Amino acid sequence: MKTRFMNAMTKTLTGCLLAGFVVGCENDPNDFKEAKYSSNPDVFIDTFSGGLNYAAFGGSVLTAFQVDNDVTYNNTEASMRVDVPNVNDPAGSYAGGAFFTSVGRDLSSYNALTFYAKSSVAATLDVVGFGIDLGENKYQAAINGLSLSTVWKKYIIPIPDPSKLKMEKGMFYFSEGPENGNGYSFWIDEVRFENLGTIAHAQARISNGQNASVTTFSGVNTPITGIGSVFNMPNAINQAVSMSPAYLNFTSSNTAVATVSNTGVVTTVGAGTAVITAKLGTQNATGSLTINCPGAYVNAPTPTLNPINVISIFSDAYTNVPVNYYNGYWQPWQTTVSSDFTVNGDNVLGYSIFNFVGMEFSSPTVNATAMTHFHLDAFIPGPIAPGRQLRVIVVDFGANGVFGGGDDTRHSTTFTAPFLVSQNWMSIEIPFTAMPNLASRSNLAQIILEGGDGSVIYVDNVYFHN
Repeated sequence: MKTRFMNAMTKTLTGCLLAGFVVGCENDPNDFKEAKYSSNPDVFIDTFSGGLNYAAFGGSVLTAFQVDNDVTYNNTEASMRVDVPNVNDPAGSYAGGAFFTSVGRDLSSYNALTFYAKSSVAATLDVVGFGIDLGENKYQAAINGLSLSTVWKKYIIPIPDPSKLKMEKGMFYFSEGPENGNGYSFWIDEVRFENLGTIAHAQARISNGQNASVTTFSGVNTPITGIGSVFNMPNAINQAVSMSPAYLNFTSSNTAVATVSNTGVVTTVGAGTAVITAKLGTQNATGSLTINCPGAYVNAPTPTLNPINVISIFSDAYTNVPVNYYNGYWQPWQTTVSSDFTVNGDNVLGYSIFNFVGMEFSSPTVNATAMTHFHLDAFIPGPIAPGRQLRVIVVDFGANGVFGGGDDTRHSTTFTAPFLVSQNWMSIEIPFTAMPNLASRSNLAQIILEGGDGSVIYVDNVYFHN
């Protein structure tokens, strides 16, 4: 049941869409003298620490967070309480927000963020961490899938590289959806940064620790994925920590072929091969990314249909309808991550580690009863494995216009070789007469692509037309 809510949370945490801005505590005028260099480790000890603010994430319940004076750790004065909503709560689909300071703090002398937590029921907190600051969100680090119980327990989030946090503003953030469709409450207390001598140095990784490779083209950007680190904790358990690429120092073996930014985005600049590696501090990260570039990129064919005969989901040639997302990232099964790019003024949807991906346009749904066809241009830069399939699924949410309302319909069309080819645009045209399951098509809301083998696919010019 939590799968649907990960869509909103993924988009929110990626873009840091924030609402409900609350100032936690007013500063004493004397604080401004040292705020620039403050190493204050406290985040929430009975109340907001000086200069700390809170903002709810977009799409979350704005009132989900509050200070609680009744349920506290070790009989302290107050704790932070978060009320997670039930499924279909009109106030918001999940609970989430960030605590940040207006002036950065020097946290370089600490190696962990610690806190105590408990919940009203046994639950799994989707994500909790630090580094969201209403700005660059440059040095995020988090634990995903944190197990909560009904008794207080201390939790530790190691800092991948404390030397980076000279002026950090993002003190703490969380995001959580309903458990099995039901809301619940959890409490967090005694949130602070500490220097723990019992945490071993991190082993960082890129490409999930594998030596990955990708075929791409000049002018195309490719984000490095599978970034994280593992720490040996005081309880001898290895703790995985997700982290921002900015913690790492990247290197390209051939900058005439590919360069790499400090945010982990590889830009292919010429034909040839380059290997991207990384270090966390002075330690080599495991894994690499090999860029294979055969040459210049060729854009998809420019559509020539009259705009009055088109309902566009994604295309620079037409005005697109409102789209919820082009990659819902449906946990826990999806591996596909977005690597969108622009070449010669043309925006392209790029998907790497592709197994399946969903686009949703349900606010409002699309009435395509006057349309006769669905169109999509797809490009697979890597080799086509024997038996490879590409399935295109069009979904109608039915008369109630909502997902899973009991009247959803869909149709899947499968493409194989010889239609599937490598390094050439494939123009997919599917007439609605070949999709009998979508006889009404008055509430179209999703397009799903399946059949990826973990490689890369580019998508452009997604539309319905007459």
